[in-house]
Amino acid sequence: MSKSIKVVRGMHDIVPQQSPLWQHLEGCIRQVVQGYGYDEIRMPIVEKTELFVRTIGEVTDIVAKEMYTFDDRNGDSLTLRPEGTACCVRAGIENGLLYNQIQRLWYSGPMFRHERPQKGRYRQFHQTGVEVYGLDGPDIDAELIMMTARLWKLLGLERLELQINTLGTLVARAAHREKLVEYLEANRDVLDEESLLRLEKNPLRILDSKNPGMQSMIEGAPQLLDYLDDESRTHFETLKSLLDGVGIEYSVNPRLVRGLDYYQKTVFEWVTTDLGAQGTVCAGGRYDGLVEQLGGKATPAVGFAMGMERLVALIDDRNLVVPNTAPHAYLVLVGDLAMSHGLTLAEKLRSALPMLRLRTHCGGGSFKNQMKKADKSGAPLVLMIGDDEIAQQQVTVKHLREDQPQTSLSFNELVEYLKKIVTG
Repeated sequence: MSKSIKVVRGMHDIVPQQSPLWQHLEGCIRQVVQGYGYDEIRMPIVEKTELFVRTIGEVTDIVAKEMYTFDDRNGDSLTLRPEGTACCVRAGIENGLLYNQIQRLWYSGPMFRHERPQKGRYRQFHQTGVEVYGLDGPDIDAELIMMTARLWKLLGLERLELQINTLGTLVARAAHREKLVEYLEANRDVLDEESLLRLEKNPLRILDSKNPGMQSMIEGAPQLLDYLDDESRTHFETLKSLLDGVGIEYSVNPRLVRGLDYYQKTVFEWVTTDLGAQGTVCAGGRYDGLVEQLGGKATPAVGFAMGMERLVALIDDRNLVVPNTAPHAYLVLVGDLAMSHGLTLAEKLRSALPMLRLRTHCGGGSFKNQMKKADKSGAPLVLMIGDDEIAQQQVTVKHLREDQPQTSLSFNELVEYLKKIVTG
């Protein structure tokens, strides 16, 4: 007998017991982003490899080590998307959404990276991203942060810390980079192998290293905040003032960076200590140079991405109340005639009450067996149809979770009865 096939390492199934958590999170996200007037965009899971090489960079771990890349039958190099921003920009340029326009967009779906699996980090993971194009002021940066704060409140998540920083304009970054490289070269003997690789292409990312042996050296490195020009400083101070105005607490983390050249000015992260090493649940920033880098006209852009698995874990760990997705009622059918009659009745009930969650028993079986399955479904009510109910054109209603008398109702009476259950 052959062995059963297991899920690919680092990927996972979301089984029915877990789905309500995901549905709750997805519903809350949709409610918040639509409340801010953002439009959904959906992009392919597979893109040309060149898209990520040009945007993320060949020397990054994502492109060099982690992407799922393959040649298709035409010889084209394709990649399962490792992140969504590059895809969103590509779609915006290709579909004429960005030039001389303001777009507020959001998307959600699976991403793929061949990383070492651990809690909160998977090879297939899910992200929700929110992106804004055509606005360059700190007010839209603040709105995105306010949006995330509102989502945490809706989800009941409290122990999340907001960290913010600014990377300045390209001019400010160039001045800082020169001094930073000079400092890092002087401390070259302290740098680990990864940092030595970043020194030429991505020196700013060295400041984000978690290597304990480099921390004292990093603490003494030139800080970008000391090299800000007036434009960058004003943008950052206005952002802080806007967050102060709505009561969102934050800390300025000068080591919060993005190593890619298209990032400018605002960067932010929401972090937690409840998930071990994978503490970032949402990261965002301004990437004003990316649209132009991909062949579009220069367009300001800012956005963020949230890790869905990490948010689900936070919701699950805190035993937060999740809306019930069990059926409102389970329809028990006793006898051959009841099967035909019952299926017709069930469709009429669903038409009369679109929000009704009704599970109809299929597959036959004794009355006792059907009642066991009704109880297992989690439904509070059983609707029973047998020969007597058919003859009297009624349905018998039995409560499974409350001590209430059994009753028989006509179709119209049943609709009104169930309406009270559905609407709460």
